[in-house]
Amino acid sequence: MDGTVASKPANAVLKLNNVSRRFGITEALRDVSLAIVPGEIICLVGQSGCGKSSLLRIIAGVDTPDSGVLLLKDEEIAGPKRFVEPEARNIGFVFQDYALFPHLTAEQNVLFGLKGLPKKVARARAAEMIDRVGLYPLMKRYPHMLSGGEQQRVALARALAPSPSILLMDEPFSSLDRGLREKVRDETLALLRALGTTVIMVTHDPEEALSAGDRIVLMRKGEIVQTGTGYDLHDRPNCRYAADFFCAFNKVPGTYRDGKIETAIGNFGCEATLADGSAAIAYIRPQAISVSQENGDIPGRVTGRLFLGEVEQLTVQVEGLSEPLLVRTMVRLPAPTNTIRLTIGLESVLAFSAH
Repeated sequence: MDGTVASKPANAVLKLNNVSRRFGITEALRDVSLAIVPGEIICLVGQSGCGKSSLLRIIAGVDTPDSGVLLLKDEEIAGPKRFVEPEARNIGFVFQDYALFPHLTAEQNVLFGLKGLPKKVARARAAEMIDRVGLYPLMKRYPHMLSGGEQQRVALARALAPSPSILLMDEPFSSLDRGLREKVRDETLALLRALGTTVIMVTHDPEEALSAGDRIVLMRKGEIVQTGTGYDLHDRPNCRYAADFFCAFNKVPGTYRDGKIETAIGNFGCEATLADGSAAIAYIRPQAISVSQENGDIPGRVTGRLFLGEVEQLTVQVEGLSEPLLVRTMVRLPAPTNTIRLTIGLESVLAFSAH
């Protein structure tokens, strides 16, 4: 487990201490500890079934932990001493399907979460939030009269209207098509940052997590594997699972010896906590391999080309390797080009145990 998980900032708005949850023989969460500071946008990521949605449900209060403690602003909201009901936690939730009431207008949907306020105050607050998400002219429309992106913004306004301590978002952009998703996501995150909202967002999309989160929490089998910035997890993964989640690596077998991994295509210096002489795997990013028709350390034969626009993906067979290398390059090689030479960026090779 990553050492940063145990860190508990003094000003944390939410603290999870050793939270566990079991469903039958399945451990959905195992001793999860995490601290989130005000205004931070956290992205929970991991493969299906890793526990990220279970964690969100426990924070929201719609499920209870079997053990461990949740503290919101240093007050226990779930644990052995106390359980605070979801509606009393002041935690907002944007659902994957938005969960708007079809028989209510956009304005009425936002007002639904403001029932405790005087009507005049509630209407003013609802109008303010609808305006902040850019939907003031559409506030009298019903959900079926709105686009997917507009419905998402109504759901956001409804969640933000009560000024929650934390906003939870469960795959909030996954139902939008790719072009619209990026636009709505950028606008939403800009608004949340402007408001200083503390956010925990579940996503299955590695690129979305890298671009959206101030900090990423990567989970596997109910545990936190690694936390850090997008740069930390992408550039310095602490295990093969973390590396594979954020990048499709070339994996070349070798032996770790004297601070280097020795492979059939060369020796690469790597910082790794591996025993000297142990079997290892060199992880090489496709974009870290340079190609040329004349210059390079490794001869190869192009067996496939996939043009992706800005980059081209080459499949290259190299002597000594049972699997071809994938190369992503912006170099435009003339077609047909069958033989090329490769150079691997030494600083970008990672080494992990083969076992």
